[in-house]
Amino acid sequence: MLQLPKQNNRNDLKPVMVWIHGGGFTSGSGSTEVYGPEFLLTEDIVLVTINYRLGIIGFLALEDPDLGVPGNAGLKDIVMALKWVQKNIVNFAGDPNNVTIFGESAGGAASHYLILSPMAKGLFHRAILQSGSTLNVWAKGRRYAPQLAQVLKLHTTDERKILKVLQDLPVEEMYLAAEKIPDPFLASVVRPHGPVIEHKSPDAFLTEHPLNIIRSGQYNHVPIMIGYTTREGILSEVLQKPKPFKPLTDFELAVPNFLNLERGSDISKLIARRIKEYYYGNEEPSTENKDKFYLLETDNFFLRELLRTAKYHVETSSAPVFMYRMSIETSLNMMKNIYVIDEPDDLGYLFKNLLTPDIEPGSEEDLAIKRFVKLWTNFAKFGDPNPKVKDPVIDVKWKPVTKNEVNFLDIGKDLTTGINPEPERMSFWEDILKVNPVSKL
Repeated sequence: MLQLPKQNNRNDLKPVMVWIHGGGFTSGSGSTEVYGPEFLLTEDIVLVTINYRLGIIGFLALEDPDLGVPGNAGLKDIVMALKWVQKNIVNFAGDPNNVTIFGESAGGAASHYLILSPMAKGLFHRAILQSGSTLNVWAKGRRYAPQLAQVLKLHTTDERKILKVLQDLPVEEMYLAAEKIPDPFLASVVRPHGPVIEHKSPDAFLTEHPLNIIRSGQYNHVPIMIGYTTREGILSEVLQKPKPFKPLTDFELAVPNFLNLERGSDISKLIARRIKEYYYGNEEPSTENKDKFYLLETDNFFLRELLRTAKYHVETSSAPVFMYRMSIETSLNMMKNIYVIDEPDDLGYLFKNLLTPDIEPGSEEDLAIKRFVKLWTNFAKFGDPNPKVKDPVIDVKWKPVTKNEVNFLDIGKDLTTGINPEPERMSFWEDILKVNPVSKL
């Protein structure tokens, strides 16, 4: 959906921001009921929200290249949307030479995949990764045709036969079949639905491991803004609802899948024990100490790889990388409004939704919206979130990440800057990752 700025002057083209929604590659949409444009359009940009194929339709991947289902169809949909923007956005007062992609969770990971894909070269000029990166444990998929055959009660592993059955099914039944394949939100599990590395071909979206691409420097060099919220891990509790919160007891489920450790092995059990001892000390997991669980899930599913992403890009990128931490909590926090959970989340400060309360001028919410919108649209306009002229709502200098320091901006009730967020927790994980720091997607 296109959202235009207040004024539409063909001779004054506006920066374009293309929103990629989240939802774990299995759900969600760019609906204005969730992603209303009113806040962002105060800064005279053109906003585009898109949809892309999800679940089995968007991310089924088969081994046989002759079947024409190599995977990543959902990401290729986004590429097609960006090509449409390049061709048509000038007719909506948008500048095709100033396009920013931005997304949250799976949308953030998708934005990062676009940075790494040769298929997306030249289609955008800046990228904002909100709570999502290609390196996150949940942001990759696998080929699961054998499991799908079992669900469909097919006594074959022949992908051609499996595909024929799928093609003959109504779309609703196909989705229901795919949903029967377990897709738990566990660090130890490679999810069935999500991006994969394709076999090499002229039409491939991704043929190398993301980390290898970043280290090679062979990607789309654009300014990057990347960040997280201080309690991302509350998502794990949200995914359990409406069931009561269940604390983690098997800590091998918290051992990252990219370490490629055999479950039950001595090294896997050792790392599981170390994780439990670090986050819980002498305590046992319970509903009373679930904030410790939130921290573990925040680090394991989001922060660790977001920081690694920023560090790796700084090593090879010719463009700046800006890191942020979002900690503010007000009535605009979307998770609070939907699930009655106090989780910092940035969506409610960028987009108006059905649960957005009335905003009183001069209130804490009003100031927070203005800050978020200014920072995001400054980046879209200039490739730098800092204001070009003195701005009363942005009263600090946000430095980019360097090879020696992870400079970051904390977006709380006030704007503050720092170096190396959560250093003790990240030092723990750096030690854990020495087991096998390079992995396969």
